[in-house]
Order: sequence, then structure tokens, then C-alpha cells
Amino acid sequence: MTFGITGNLEKPGLREAVARLVKEIEKHRLEYVLDRKIAELVPDGTSARQCGSLDDCARRTDMLVAFGGDGTILSAARAVGAAGTPILGINLGKLGFLAELAPEEVEKAVADIVAKKYDVQERLVLEARSPNVANKVFCAVNDIVIDKSRSSRIIDLETYIDGAFAVTYRADGLIVATPTGSTAYALSNGGPIVTPTSSVFGITPISPHTLSGRPLIVPETSVVRIRVSGNSDEVLISADGQTEAFLKPPVEVEIKKAGYTLKLVKRRDRSYFDVLRAKLLWGKDPRSS
Repeated sequence: MTFGITGNLEKPGLREAVARLVKEIEKHRLEYVLDRKIAELVPDGTSARQCGSLDDCARRTDMLVAFGGDGTILSAARAVGAAGTPILGINLGKLGFLAELAPEEVEKAVADIVAKKYDVQERLVLEARSPNVANKVFCAVNDIVIDKSRSSRIIDLETYIDGAFAVTYRADGLIVATPTGSTAYALSNGGPIVTPTSSVFGITPISPHTLSGRPLIVPETSVVRIRVSGNSDEVLISADGQTEAFLKPPVEVEIKKAGYTLKLVKRRDRSYFDVLRAKLLWGKDPRSS
């Protein structure tokens, strides 16, 4: 097995964590390709043969290890794209829903991988296209967001599901989120928590102007079309908060399931609900502490 290794240079503890992983990989006589951007963090002994671009790490290895927070995992997922390389996240951030392992768990993680004691979980990816942006596909592991950009005015978002008119949301914008993204921006806007392997995605308005503007869950086979009228000043479309475009209305965006999934390496002794309880203090009653 060959590992690809990348990480967020701004995260404290990256040097120690990467060195720890490399030591463990070499102990098991495995191969690895290190992102050139973090190669200098590894102790002497790393040859040029063991270094490469992020594309090399993401697409030419058997597993990509990403050190950082969830933003780092999202960047790694974008680099992997449709190649299907499984991603193992080591959390150097704060919350870390996607990067669930701690640096001190690296040795056990490598041993489990060598012994094939791990699971690869597939996660839904969304893609969005707009005739306003020619030849551009926005892909998202968490969410596609369409909002009012820098304007202070609310916007009207006509929403169609599989060609049928559903509702016009009067709001600051809309979040179309995967189950993975249900605990991200959508959750802060009142959207539901959705278990990550569910075959659905959600539509959640951002600060809706009416009490009847409620979140909606649709099957993953749905095609969602959103229209923003020409009365708006400017519209921003973004994918995972990392890829974006500013558009002049009228704007139309079509969102559907992508033709590939994100593959995440998951440990077998930790469930999604364990993560929820730990990260969100889910179900915690401060009166009982």
C-alpha cells in the first residue's frame, strides 16, 4: 500500500503529527508520497522520490492522509475528485466531523489499516451547473450555497424539484446540503442532522423572511433547479465555501447528485453517534453535570 500525505501548514502540531505518521509507515515498510509543501516538516531521510504534488498524493496512491480540520479534508476531496482515493483525516482543528482521528491515534490507525481492520464509507457529492457560468461545474461534499452576496436585500429563490415548482423562498439564500454537510452551515440555519450514508439531500433557507419557509429533504435522485429573478443586485454561488462565483441576475442553478462519491476511511470502534455526542455535546443536559 502507498500512502499520500498532505496537511494544512497553518495548523499547530503539524510537524510532529506528520513525523509520527512517516515513522509508523516506515516501520511497517510501506510506501508513501509526501506533499512537497509539507516535506520540510519531516526529519532528514525523506528523498525526492518520496515527494510529489498534491495531485500525486491524491490520485496516484492507495490512501490519502490529510492533517488538519474539516476544511483540509474538503480541499483533499476536491483534489481527489472522481479518482476515488480513500481519505483518512487526522484532526488538528477544533470540531472535526470529517477528520475524526487524533494525532495520538496514528500508530493504531496504521496498524489497523495494515491488518485491514477499517471501513471505507461512501459519501454523497453534489454538483451544480449554471448557464450563467459556462463550462463550470461546482462540486461539493458539504453544500452548494446560493445567497445574496454583498447586498443587504433579501432575494426570491424559485425552487423546482424534478421540474415541478415547489416553493419560492424569500431569504438571504439557500443551502443545498449533503448528509455530510447537514452538520455544517445547514445546521446553523435550523436544518436537520442527517446520518451521513442517507440517500437524500436537504434544502435549507438562510434567514427566511416568512415562518413558512421550512427546510426540505429530497431523495438523492432529485434534480433541484433554483431561479433568482433580475430584481436582485448580485448572487453568490459557492461549493463547500471554497469554490465560488459572483453572478448577475437573473440566475439559474441546477443541482444534482454527482457521478462519484467521496470515500472516507472510518474506524470500526467509533460510530457516527459517538462523533455527534463528542463534537456537538449532543443530548448533553448541563443540569446533570
